[in-house]
Amino acid sequence: MEPRIIKRALLSVSDKTGLAEFATALAGYGVEIVSTGGTAKLLRDAGLEVIDVADVTAVPEMMDGRVKTLHPKIHGGLLAVRGDEAHERALEEHAIPPIDLLVVNLYPFEQAVASGADVATGIEMIDIGGPALIRAGAKNHASVTVITEPSDYARVLDEMAAHDGATTLALRKSLAARAFARSAAYDAAIANWFANVANEQNPGRRVLAGQLVEALRYGENPHQWASFYRTDEKRSGVATAKQLQGKELSYNNLNDTDAAYELVAEFDAERSAAVAIIKHANPCGVALGRTLAEAYAKALACDPVSAFGGIVALNRPLDADAAREIVKIFTEVIIAPGASAEAKAILAEKKNLRLLLAGGLPDPKAEGVTFRSLAGGFLVQGRDNAVVAQPELKIVTKRKPTAEEFADLIFAFTVAKHVKSNAIVYAKDGATVGIGAGQMSRVDAARMAAWKAEDAARGRGLATSPTQGSVAASDAFFPFPDGLQVVAEAGATAVIQPGGAMRDADVIAAADRAGLAMVFTFMRHFRH
Repeated sequence: MEPRIIKRALLSVSDKTGLAEFATALAGYGVEIVSTGGTAKLLRDAGLEVIDVADVTAVPEMMDGRVKTLHPKIHGGLLAVRGDEAHERALEEHAIPPIDLLVVNLYPFEQAVASGADVATGIEMIDIGGPALIRAGAKNHASVTVITEPSDYARVLDEMAAHDGATTLALRKSLAARAFARSAAYDAAIANWFANVANEQNPGRRVLAGQLVEALRYGENPHQWASFYRTDEKRSGVATAKQLQGKELSYNNLNDTDAAYELVAEFDAERSAAVAIIKHANPCGVALGRTLAEAYAKALACDPVSAFGGIVALNRPLDADAAREIVKIFTEVIIAPGASAEAKAILAEKKNLRLLLAGGLPDPKAEGVTFRSLAGGFLVQGRDNAVVAQPELKIVTKRKPTAEEFADLIFAFTVAKHVKSNAIVYAKDGATVGIGAGQMSRVDAARMAAWKAEDAARGRGLATSPTQGSVAASDAFFPFPDGLQVVAEAGATAVIQPGGAMRDADVIAAADRAGLAMVFTFMRHFRH
């Protein structure tokens, strides 16, 4: 099919970025411009001749702008199949001018509801005419060029320059695909918002939409393709972060960095600095400190071998002292709310280290949804936004935890929330000292965590395992006393776990025999 000359364009947009310049270029090709309301005013102010849609339809805009382009003289001009005798005859009989180029972007519904707009405002921000125009033009892409994003103006002008004011079918197909995706994403946002308005936690259809951030080099493995998409959720993290240096992030980098930042955000930056070091989506060291440098040193001590090539997340802006410590070993990514100029200069010497500045921390208590694909479907659940506090814990043993143990218990259980199940975390003085992740047996998780702590101690030349005098957290209940016995043998003095097992009484009795303090949270943190 030969390129199609653009003779007439309909422009009706809410985002007017670059529109005057684009329309001026169209006018240079002799394109007749039809427009509506504020768009028409902007173009006239730029010195362009514009025909009002109302002059084409012979019907004025009405109902506060709800009805303006919903008319046969507009949709006929978009949908008519060029070269089809019956369609051409209908255009002539009804004096319908064909439309060759459609430029429409939709009412900013997503931005309105994200900013907290009330229901009435949200309803008024639902565009009706815009999606109808987009779908009509995209359906007839054999003849009509459709633009829904200002970023595509240059693509169209480049083609028009190369083809004497015409566009190719290949470009029109590409733009039609983008147009249908934009319309679908818009409807997805409305559907999900309406489900919340109607208090439907499990709507009959759940729609997921995202905007491409970048095509990745590959997925989890080099033989898998992958892409990174951003949703409309306004949550600080990898999707909001600005990358200051280093090569592009991989699928695994993004996944691990997200896990690291969500973990470190659990700890209030006003109260203490926090650092999490992640490898393969599991923490290999987490710690609190007076400074980031102190917290990093404590986190690194937990498992310095695994930390090599890991992801480091900070709950405060990166400073120079912490930067100097982090660059002493190979690190893939650092993510923080911000960074000082001196810290940036220090990291700039490490060209392969990626620095991401997220601009803020995600709220660990905020509601949200998470998704996981299955063969032929996907799972949806609410984000695990549960947070434990000391008053909510129940002491179930004869011995009560000390104030120091209580602080470490809450810290350890918070970390366990972000460790793959089955998970056991040993902690002391606001730092993890042993982490057992992803084991099929909780006993093995307890053993692994203790073994890794001993291994790290040997590497540092310590005669005593750091689990001596520590506390232990379990992400789910101990079904039998055997796991608790491993924890006691490792030297832990207090334990935190959800409770709720059939043999809770046996586990409590075992803790009493070992002289351990134990508290129940009545809250599980499985993570798969």
